[in-house]
Amino acid sequence: MDVRSENSSVQVVRWAKLPGQVIQRTRLKVWFIRVCSSILIWTCLVQLLTVGELWHPRFFTGFFNPINVSTTIVLPPPLPPPRNYTSNGFLKVSCNGGLNQMRAAICDMVTVARLLNLTLVVPELDKTSFWADPSDFEDIFDVGHFINSLRDEVRIVKRLPKRFSRKYGSQPLEMPPVSWSSEKYYLEQILPLFNKHKVIHFNRTDTRLANNGIPPHLQMLRCRVNFHALKFTPSIEALGNKLVKILREKGPFMALHLRYEMDMLAFSGCTHGCTSEESEELRRLRYAFPWWREKEIVSEERRLHGLCPLTPEEATLILQALGFDQNTQIYIASGEIYGSERRLAALRDTFPRIVKKETLLDPEELRQFQNHSSQMAALDFMVSVASNIFVPSYDGNMAKLVEGHRRYLGFKKTVQLNRKELVALIDLHQNGTLSWEQFSNAVKSTHEERMGLPKRRRVITEKPKEEDYFYANPEECFCQMANCSISPVTNSTQ
Repeated sequence: MDVRSENSSVQVVRWAKLPGQVIQRTRLKVWFIRVCSSILIWTCLVQLLTVGELWHPRFFTGFFNPINVSTTIVLPPPLPPPRNYTSNGFLKVSCNGGLNQMRAAICDMVTVARLLNLTLVVPELDKTSFWADPSDFEDIFDVGHFINSLRDEVRIVKRLPKRFSRKYGSQPLEMPPVSWSSEKYYLEQILPLFNKHKVIHFNRTDTRLANNGIPPHLQMLRCRVNFHALKFTPSIEALGNKLVKILREKGPFMALHLRYEMDMLAFSGCTHGCTSEESEELRRLRYAFPWWREKEIVSEERRLHGLCPLTPEEATLILQALGFDQNTQIYIASGEIYGSERRLAALRDTFPRIVKKETLLDPEELRQFQNHSSQMAALDFMVSVASNIFVPSYDGNMAKLVEGHRRYLGFKKTVQLNRKELVALIDLHQNGTLSWEQFSNAVKSTHEERMGLPKRRRVITEKPKEEDYFYANPEECFCQMANCSISPVTNSTQ
């Protein structure tokens, strides 16, 4: 027998006699070597790419990234540490009104939850108002950013825990808090209710927190929610930024918030410039909504008291008087103007560079926002905040919140129209009492101190509804910029 053959046979016998455990260990070693080799190869490849980018930054891009997608990874900012506190209960809120009324209410409700050490449920948005917008919170705002960016102040959840649902017999206390309420009201009257009712549902949230007399740290929180936590969804942000880019490429632009829309006219009873048929249509609409309490309204009286939005024709005269010429690019920030193009004719003839989101964007780009008035309003809000000049024809919620944002961004020019003075001047000019030069000079002098510059917020102790609105001038949040004092000026009368 050949020796080599004998040795081979012996070797086979030896391997056959190896226990299964030894074979298993051998396989693990082979697997381990393969893994280590793969890691080493990938490490070398990454190093090679890095060195190659230093030598020839664009050499490897086309080879490894043929579709030219940026490989830069932008890490999100670190989340603030969560605030550790014992929750006194759950606060559920249903906001009422349009986008900007609800926005201010959300800021207030976060502040109330922080004050009372509550857990806030993501707010519900109004779906029953005139606009009938079916949008939920997450359709307008980035809900993840909202929750995470405020977690060092208040705990926010997307929905109530199951144990508090009606299915399990839980019944939250439903109530509207008192309007213009102070810190004391919430601490002394609302907080004790959570001992009995672990869940309270605020079914109205508009103006439920006072403008003034609130501790500075809570005022700062209201601003933090408004200016940082309430970020629009990526789709709204992208389209809003596109609108701003298109406008800026054409030069400086004014945003004219022309609040001459059906709901505003019906609610206010303002029919100046309308036909008799239109006036009757607006009256019927006012009676159709039970929460529009004031029914019989004398339109001309309201107009003379400055309680009506300027008509498109009146706005045209005022912009001319202020010195804007026909080359001014004007973005109309509004919904459908009542009377449509017929009522915009004078404005368009005088300022031919009038544009709207519907004329700047492809219809397909706006399709997803159709029949969602709050999402459309969000686009107008973004453009208005970014504009070179903002002119609102009525000081409603959007006008006030845009003004506050523009103050926060460095007191960008906002023309705060004094409608009571303006309608009187317009009437004097149109009846021949004032020449154009006299009219223009009067309009300019009336608004010299109404351009959005730093000023103290006015307080009317007995009339909180008539004092300056916090969100139009949140001076506590930028008083170093404005060189102002935190304490506002207090007046006993207007």
